[in-house]
Amino acid sequence: MANEEHLHILRQGVRNWNKWSHRNLVVRPDLSGANLLGASLSGANFLGADLSGTDLFRADLSGTNLSGADLSGANLSNANLSGAKLNLADLSTADLSNADLSGACLGDVDSFGYPLSTANLSKAKLIRAKLINAKLVGLIFSETQLMAADLSYADLSYADLRRADLSNANLSNANLSNANLSRINCLSVNLSGANLSNANLTQATFIRTNLCASNLTGCSVYGVSVWDVSLEGAEQHDLIITPVNQPIIRVDNLEVAQFVYLLLDNPKFRNAIDAITKRTVLILGRFSPERKPTLEALKTALREKGYVPILFDFDIPSRQNMSETVNTLAHFSCFILVDLTDPSCSPYEIGKIAPNNIKPIIPLFQPSKAAQHEFAMLEDLREQFFYVFSTYEYRTQEDLIKSLQNKVIAPAELMIYEILKRRMEKRANTKKM
Repeated sequence: MANEEHLHILRQGVRNWNKWSHRNLVVRPDLSGANLLGASLSGANFLGADLSGTDLFRADLSGTNLSGADLSGANLSNANLSGAKLNLADLSTADLSNADLSGACLGDVDSFGYPLSTANLSKAKLIRAKLINAKLVGLIFSETQLMAADLSYADLSYADLRRADLSNANLSNANLSNANLSRINCLSVNLSGANLSNANLTQATFIRTNLCASNLTGCSVYGVSVWDVSLEGAEQHDLIITPVNQPIIRVDNLEVAQFVYLLLDNPKFRNAIDAITKRTVLILGRFSPERKPTLEALKTALREKGYVPILFDFDIPSRQNMSETVNTLAHFSCFILVDLTDPSCSPYEIGKIAPNNIKPIIPLFQPSKAAQHEFAMLEDLREQFFYVFSTYEYRTQEDLIKSLQNKVIAPAELMIYEILKRRMEKRANTKKM
């Protein structure tokens, strides 16, 4: 409980309080559990004070000195703490929801840039709190609720954010270098322009996270979960995908980090990928009402032959560049079928994927009133890339399905063998040199 004498002095105004605290430096102010709801305390000196469990809802604490104060379990929701000094303050389990801590100092650094005199915010509630440009160097945020908080331009270097919930938070242009972000939840978080260099992202979850123009250089990303993130303009050099006490392996792309680790660490996964690649067939075309029945029949026929068909509709809108998507799918396919019957299906895509994927590419064409002949540039592609087939021209859907084995699958399988043979010969010649 609060010391009634201390509480009485405070109620006489900030000026009287500051005079008293200056004359009684050895006395620790005890305002624990007090009701200071909506109090005007701007500029007050609460150095080392006991404010644990105090109700400071909507209180004006702007510019106050709360260094070393015990605010554990205090209600600071909707309070104004802008510009306040909170070095070494204990804010564990405190409720700071909707509080304004813009420009507040909760952690500082020494002359070498290392953290000192930091506050403790473990298990605190900072839901929708405003921490714009706040100094939060080396702070303990473990298991802290930071949902929808605004931490833009805040300095969180060396901060401990383990298991913190940052969903929907704004950390644009924040400094998170060397921070511990292991097991954090980054659902729909804005980290655009943030500095995450050398941060610990072990087992962190990134879902719909904006990492555009961020710096991820040197991050530890072992066990990271990445789904639907934006990484345009991000620096992704030297990401460490291996756990502590294992030989360091680095990659330069956050989205592929978990995939690369699985390939290296899990033989079963490697075998599964290899098996899928050997049986997957990419089908490119336009799924217009006129073409869909034929392409669906083609998919069914391939499945009956033991293949795994993947259909890509040229008309499907995608956030990713279309050529990049096709290239990715082509990479995991054993051969590629391109239906060029619809006039809008240009061989442009073949020209894009052929240089990057040495796989059998078989154009399919059904003459119609709209298009009587194949595209002229296909001949140039065939001359340049030996694995681009002559166009297989068919009259009806039934003809295509009936001749699929002899005219499409068998030639593709022979070409796969030919490609493998050439690779082996090339390796043998390289060893001789």
